[in-house]
Amino acid sequence: MKANPGGRIAPENVFGRDRLIETIWERLDQQCVLINAERRIGKTSIINKMVASPPDKWFPIYQDLERIHSAADFASEVYHVVQQFLGKWKIVANAAQRIYEDHEFSSVKKKTKKPWKSLLVSSIEDLVNQQTAQSLIMFWDEVPYMIDNIRKTDGEQVAAEVLDTLRSLRQQHPDLRMVFTGSIGLHHVLAGLHDAHIATAPVNDMFSVEVTPLAPADAESLAQQLLQGEQLDSSNIEDAATAIAVEADFFPFYIHHIVNGLKTDGLPAEPDHIEQLVARHLVDANDPWELAHFRTRIPIYYTSDNDAKLAHMILDGLAVDSQPRDVAALLEEVRLKGIEFDDRENLLRVLRLMERDHYLSRTLEGEYEFRFPLIRRWWKLDRGL
Repeated sequence: MKANPGGRIAPENVFGRDRLIETIWERLDQQCVLINAERRIGKTSIINKMVASPPDKWFPIYQDLERIHSAADFASEVYHVVQQFLGKWKIVANAAQRIYEDHEFSSVKKKTKKPWKSLLVSSIEDLVNQQTAQSLIMFWDEVPYMIDNIRKTDGEQVAAEVLDTLRSLRQQHPDLRMVFTGSIGLHHVLAGLHDAHIATAPVNDMFSVEVTPLAPADAESLAQQLLQGEQLDSSNIEDAATAIAVEADFFPFYIHHIVNGLKTDGLPAEPDHIEQLVARHLVDANDPWELAHFRTRIPIYYTSDNDAKLAHMILDGLAVDSQPRDVAALLEEVRLKGIEFDDRENLLRVLRLMERDHYLSRTLEGEYEFRFPLIRRWWKLDRGL
């Protein structure tokens, strides 16, 4: 098995996710699923593995929606993938095809408003109506990005309408399943819709599943397989695999990067080389691990200047001192920094958002700390603290 940082991982090389996948399939027997995960933690690899080897009762279709920017684009994308499957079954006439052709969705010249909802609903229903022995399951990756893009292109009302239409389809077709996946962002998108005075609860019928880093044993097993696949020298491959797993915070993405870095630099897999390689990557201006995303996404999701400033102050304080802090200590630190701030409820609101965005976690005593030690190390260096 070769290191493949950032590339598509073959389903048979997806490590440590079998129990999670089994849990998701079990839940799908009852309801639709919303998979939430930090970016680069392996959620796409998980659903690719599920699509590649579903239980006999399921008929899976996968689509990456990150590049979709309008409701019409989404409906057209769903239509085309459905037509591929209907074509395999030699089905020529269907309701969605008539809508698509009548309204010239494929024509870039036609400026009339296209009935995206009719096309979307008819496309799904055409496929549902052809499924007899198996149940249809739509795997839609990066739904938050798509909904936010639709919000920007078509407006908040249309973005909400897309989500509501999908919820209506789930209710009308009890055997239909949808799996939404995405990095952080859906709760921010929904909050934006609520701020626009649009009352919607489009995913409250879906079961939420969070993808976490690998268990230590699985992370070490992955590291060892990669070290062996790359034929790297090591005085003790078990110790090297443990060092890689710990330095990578048990993220498969970073494990692949570390092994690839050792291979590229011609270094033996020894704990000291592993530590030095990670230290270099944390200050690499080219940011091969894409860590800057943890900084650049703050003003995107925390649109209020005060919220963004507060998030930065919280992370700065927790990066300097690794000890967890309670709300009172964080509030006092904000005051000591000379910021005119005395709103405990607002602080709690931002802290809860930062938990959902995977910046922070809470101890059993309710104190806050960085969720991922590796990100704490990078944040401290990046911010010059």
